[in-house]
Amino acid sequence: MFAFDNSYARLPEIFYRPAKPAPARAPKLIRFNADLAQALGLHVEGVDEERLAAVLAGQVLPVGAEPIAQAYAGHQFGHFNPQLGDGRALLLGEVVDRSGQRRDIQLKGSGPTAFSRNGDGLAALGPVLREYILSEAFAALGVPSTRALAAVATGEIVRREVPLPGAVLTRVALSHIRVGTFQYFAAQGDDAAVRQLADHVIKRHYPSVLAEENPYLALLHEVAAAQARLVAQWLSIGFIHGVMNTDNMAVSGETIDFGPCAFLDEYDPRKVFSSIDQRGRYAYANQPGIAQWNIARLAECLLPLLDPDEEKAVAAANGVLQAFGDLFQAAWLQRFRAKLGLVGEGADDRLLVSDFLDVMHRGEADFTLTFRALSKLAGGAADEVLVEQFNPSVDLGDWLMRWRARLDDGRSPAALQAAMEAVNPALIPRNHRIEEAIAAAVYGDFSIFHRLVDAVAAPFTESLASADLRLPPRPEERVTRTFCGT
Repeated sequence: MFAFDNSYARLPEIFYRPAKPAPARAPKLIRFNADLAQALGLHVEGVDEERLAAVLAGQVLPVGAEPIAQAYAGHQFGHFNPQLGDGRALLLGEVVDRSGQRRDIQLKGSGPTAFSRNGDGLAALGPVLREYILSEAFAALGVPSTRALAAVATGEIVRREVPLPGAVLTRVALSHIRVGTFQYFAAQGDDAAVRQLADHVIKRHYPSVLAEENPYLALLHEVAAAQARLVAQWLSIGFIHGVMNTDNMAVSGETIDFGPCAFLDEYDPRKVFSSIDQRGRYAYANQPGIAQWNIARLAECLLPLLDPDEEKAVAAANGVLQAFGDLFQAAWLQRFRAKLGLVGEGADDRLLVSDFLDVMHRGEADFTLTFRALSKLAGGAADEVLVEQFNPSVDLGDWLMRWRARLDDGRSPAALQAAMEAVNPALIPRNHRIEEAIAAAVYGDFSIFHRLVDAVAAPFTESLASADLRLPPRPEERVTRTFCGT
């Protein structure tokens, strides 16, 4: 089934601990991502559903699997914890997919490990379904993310505030190496391990930096650039990660760990959903600054590798940190220019975008539907299509005049609308729809979950079948708090 080639398990054992999945009474496949399996080159032909569920719940270890729990540390809401690690996940192994890309295959919710810190290491059904929906939505939206290969019910009861059905997610990633992985060894003063980890990351993710005069400085720059692009993409779709701790920041540049994350309904740059983010550290508009802060923590780990002269090492790292702001701003403006249908670089583009976001905030406009409506205006629809997204107190006249003047570049209305609708999704996994799917699934009804997963696979299409899923929540349906699910 899996053709494993496990490079991380060949590192010294200080990088991980051997792990073993917990028993599951009655594994049952909820959903299997056949398209992803094919892309990974997995051989599942002739494997019956019962055996597939057993493998993906960790009850049958496939040939070549070397299950390990990875070691890492992390800053959690700004406070450093020197030892975290995979407390409820294990890395089965790595495969090289059909495109030649190495991918991790990880079981999440598979039981306790050496890093569980007295936890049970299990996952309830809800968080598994949430991550499946969101990671596959991100893939369809073109945002780098971990992927969901399968969701399996274990037949076990997980005890949280109330007893809940247990489940395991099979997660696929370019790797699960985090900023916190570097911090784990740097906190111990183990420069040799930091170097070995950096060499592994370079070989696996950024081999081109080997040609640079200072590969480790180039590595820092590449990770910073990847994060700048990623967060710009988050903001362009109205996404709030909710827990941007350094242990949740993958050096590969993928979105990882969909815990208390959520999408904006009405636009509010200060919006927070996470129940544990009491002070708004990870609010929508704070995410670029937090990403830069996290990169600074990575830079601290790499200082001994950047230059034997500490002052020169700090100066080099600061150069990357200062460049992060420019990298993010360029990526953000590129994304929002496309959302507004702007081609080329206008001197006032940043102001035009910012003014639109400001009027969206004042007008309590739905983030996703407003940009989609603007796309229709570009195609010749009446202004009312956009105006109806705002409360009546807002006057859009001046902004629309400026936008149309900037938009006049010779393209036909149809071509312009098509270009904008290709970057402005019609459908996102709305928070209330995710909660609806989870609530039904807890009682054995997975139909809403399956329908939502199918719908988010085509986010730029306005089909009649998914019309209700595109709507924002009614007041009584609003989700104001999301939870980590651990």
